Amino acid sequence: MIINLILLVCLIVVLVAHNLSLVPSQLIQSIFILLGILSTIPVGISAVKALYKKKISVDLLASIALFVSMTQGEWISVTFINLMITSARIFGLYTEGKAERAIKSLLKLRPEYVNVKVGNTLARTHIQDVKIGDRVVVESGERIAVDGTIIEGQGSIDESTLTGESMPIDKHEGDVALSATLVVSGTYLIKTEKIGKDTTFEKIVSLVGNAQAGKAGIQTIADTFASWYIVCTVIGAAVTYVFTKDTNLVLAILLVTCADDIAVAVPMAFWAAIAYAAKRGIIIKGGHYLEGMARVSILLTDKTGTLTKGRIAVSDILSFGRHSTKQVLDCAVSAASISSHPLSKAIMNHVKKRHAEVLIPDVFREYPGKGIVVSVKHKHIVLGNHKLLADNAISFSYEIEQMTNKKNAQGFTVVYVGYEHVCIGCIILVDELRNNISGAVKELKQLGVHEIIMLTGDNERVARHVMDETGITAYHANLLPEEKVDFVKKHRHTKYKIAYVGDGVNDAAALAAADIGIAMGAIGSDTAIESADIVLMRDDMHKIPMCILIGRYVMQIVRQNFYIWGIVNTIGLILVFAKIIGPAEAAAFNFFTDFFPLVNSIRLFRRQSFDRVIG
Repeated sequence: MIINLILLVCLIVVLVAHNLSLVPSQLIQSIFILLGILSTIPVGISAVKALYKKKISVDLLASIALFVSMTQGEWISVTFINLMITSARIFGLYTEGKAERAIKSLLKLRPEYVNVKVGNTLARTHIQDVKIGDRVVVESGERIAVDGTIIEGQGSIDESTLTGESMPIDKHEGDVALSATLVVSGTYLIKTEKIGKDTTFEKIVSLVGNAQAGKAGIQTIADTFASWYIVCTVIGAAVTYVFTKDTNLVLAILLVTCADDIAVAVPMAFWAAIAYAAKRGIIIKGGHYLEGMARVSILLTDKTGTLTKGRIAVSDILSFGRHSTKQVLDCAVSAASISSHPLSKAIMNHVKKRHAEVLIPDVFREYPGKGIVVSVKHKHIVLGNHKLLADNAISFSYEIEQMTNKKNAQGFTVVYVGYEHVCIGCIILVDELRNNISGAVKELKQLGVHEIIMLTGDNERVARHVMDETGITAYHANLLPEEKVDFVKKHRHTKYKIAYVGDGVNDAAALAAADIGIAMGAIGSDTAIESADIVLMRDDMHKIPMCILIGRYVMQIVRQNFYIWGIVNTIGLILVFAKIIGPAEAAAFNFFTDFFPLVNSIRLFRRQSFDRVIG
């Protein structure tokens, strides 16, 4: 970077001194020659290295133009070419440096020292000396340095460094704590489970760094186009010389078409987008995935953990006859209090919100696949399915059976509650849909994602209920994991880009099989971070439309760069063939116009550029 800056300053000083006649002409000519040769050497070396790798780079065209200019004694043209190439490289190095500085700024969020609790005392310990199993104390205003589980304390934690979510999250004993997050209130004792490069934060930093090396498809197209462009330019210049024998015209053609701007401007745009997305909790592993998101038209999605929270919850409590919903819930809680079944846990979680009194049963029997039978103060209570109640001589009215069958058909799970020999009510449970999931689906449709298909291992009635509630276009139920992979492979098209959204744990194979695998809610999940192409750190389906918008905006900027490049070169060639400008003017024209696509890309580093598009 420093050498390029020194070279740039020298080139500018020499041009200014020449134009203002500040130095004797013979001396300035010698300086032009010396500086021109020194500046040309790295360009030539770069071109030879590319040819050795069987690649045609923009440096090859620049080397030809420089060589022809030097043989013709056009040292001012040589200076302008080198000025353009040096400026482009400084822009590129600046962009890479900006990306590296962003990563280093992330690393500053990782504390170097932590307080480790040993017995009843605290030991100030360097993060490198912390071991798995150590108990780390983190107080309000401090950042957490490890991944682990909270074993004591409650309060709120700001996870915006990982998720992009500005609102702090309440956390207590048993919850996961992640490195680089900020304790807003409270004091926590955390059992260390991951340290160093194994932490979620370090993996994200690594991903952001590696993503900058991931070449987008349009960058490859740009390289291919540049290769053909260079070959055609050289052939065109040669043909022009054969017909005109005009060396100055040929040299002007080479000088006006010599460009290094696209080679820098295109990756610059993708680097800016990847950095912006990371700040919003979207980790994109390479520019080609961002380009793919811009063209996604089919979205395949898992159900549990993606469209739904993957957590059974009480939706409603129904009472029959003269019995109240409180009686139904009290009986259900007494039966569920000792059971570890997921439905029992859902009922108990519902009770915690209401702070109801739980009566421990005197007698407890659990029947796998059916339910629970208990005795509380010599009263017989049954919590389970239709068959268990029938086995315990508890009958149903026709109206109750019709009503519960309707609930089952709608995708709900119905658990009956029997008291003595009467069915007094039922608990309606459902796998909760994520907040405003239908809004995210609507956004996707508005963006042109014409098919949103759910692939689930659940039964038909549950799948249909989710489809009706969310607005997705279709579903396939009762699928095994391998059948999901087969479905993804079968429906991959060359015309359409297919994205698959899953939780990254159970759907790793399907994520890998799709054009773009998106892991949602992957915070703390190693499998998700490793298997997906795009990682959404929060359980937020709205991040997918956001990712599509970012991709489309970047592609818009890249296309603009190609248009600018084409228009500028066309104008330059017209001026050359019209004999309006000669070699020196062609080099100057090329130098000044090369900044247009570079400036067009660099404006993406302003956050407001993306904010205006996303809204």
